[in-house]
Amino acid sequence: MTDTFRAYLLREDADRKVTGAFEDVPVTDLPDGDVTVRVAYTTVNYKDGMVMNGIGRLVRTYPHVPGVDFSGTVEASSNPSFTPGDEVVLTGWRVGEVRWGGCGTLARVPGEWLVKLPEGLTLVRSMALGTAGFTAGLAVDTLEAAGITPERGEVLVTGASGGVGSVAVALLAAKGYTVVASTGRSETHVYLKELGAASIIDRAELSEQPKRPLAGERFQAAIDNVGGSTLANLLTQVAYNGAVAAVGLTGGNEVTTTVLPFLLRGVSLLGIDSVMCPSERRERVWKAIANTLPMAKLDAISHTHAFEELPDLGRSILKGTVQGRAIVTVGGD
Repeated sequence: MTDTFRAYLLREDADRKVTGAFEDVPVTDLPDGDVTVRVAYTTVNYKDGMVMNGIGRLVRTYPHVPGVDFSGTVEASSNPSFTPGDEVVLTGWRVGEVRWGGCGTLARVPGEWLVKLPEGLTLVRSMALGTAGFTAGLAVDTLEAAGITPERGEVLVTGASGGVGSVAVALLAAKGYTVVASTGRSETHVYLKELGAASIIDRAELSEQPKRPLAGERFQAAIDNVGGSTLANLLTQVAYNGAVAAVGLTGGNEVTTTVLPFLLRGVSLLGIDSVMCPSERRERVWKAIANTLPMAKLDAISHTHAFEELPDLGRSILKGTVQGRAIVTVGGD
């Protein structure tokens, strides 16, 4: 192992302005942990964009290495579950936020936070998934545990052209569900149909606060990336004993609704947290995604970028101009 590693390091000045630069960082600066990983790839999530641009005060201590997700090869380990050469994936556990993350050629974490790369995935494809893909997998797993099945009717995915939405559409379609994709970007319609969406609706249909506490039963279930009035609206349209998996809040974190969908139709509102998901379930969901999702569709929603493009990607994702999944080559081929 070399004495330094290359990383995108964030610093905060006296005025609390956050800036980033690529630097050679001493290996001794890595945080404590029993597994050191040679990072091959990371990816850019919305939270990464916030961290890199100093939004939301998610990082409390600087200097800081961002990167919520990473994949790579174990370089050194004192954890009996991992040996040098093991290929691993990390998402969540507040890495890249309260701990240094994957935007460096080395990362050090507790071994229990790592998942061995599932059979059927490569390191680069695991980052085409990342937190977004894993969250989509958790949402599907949660809906199915609530009794949702393909023959019961349509499943809506809001914010369908984003990272979570794209994987959710492809994963649901691969499992035989009839998927309705909601998006405000007309240029993504062909893309969403190729992923498996049976039909597409404009997000404006759901974006207004509902006028009635209950509307017609339209969807058996939904994966909602938007929140706000969109979530309130779609709750009124979920069928009897249906369910909504709430995964995002791009439309706001306040939901004004009534209890009638829950009391009169037995609708379930299911929260999805991928950050602190227990290790055993992580491994099961990762394997399920690898076994179900067509790799050609995963490749279709991903695009690979050089490490040097990371700052631009961090700004672009905040503007909503990143379609699908952006993979960043840190030390991979």
